[in-house]
Amino acid sequence: VQLQASGGGLVQAGGSLRLSCVAFGRVFSSMVMAWFRQAPGKDRDFVAAIDASGVRTSHADSVKGRFTISRDNAKRTAYLQINSLEHADMAVVYCNLCAYWGQGTQVTVSS
Repeated sequence: VQLQASGGGLVQAGGSLRLSCVAFGRVFSSMVMAWFRQAPGKDRDFVAAIDASGVRTSHADSVKGRFTISRDNAKRTAYLQINSLEHADMAVVYCNLCAYWGQGTQVTVSS
């Protein structure tokens, strides 16, 4: 399985981004997908997860109400909608599928 994340960029505080993670492999639709992020000098932290059916989701307290995880199994793609960006959200964001990690996409927030 290979994961390819995209959608990061430079956004003003208060702005929005939509991250995508495409899974190349046959197991996507049966597995939990998750997003993590790592700020400079900090550990990689959990952001959000979604079950295989796309019905149940979980979001870290720090992003609840601003971030939304979703998935489209037909496209083998998971999404992370990020709204109301804050400077504290600056990080490299990674998608995760079991033991597999995407390459990360950078989210940068400007004043």
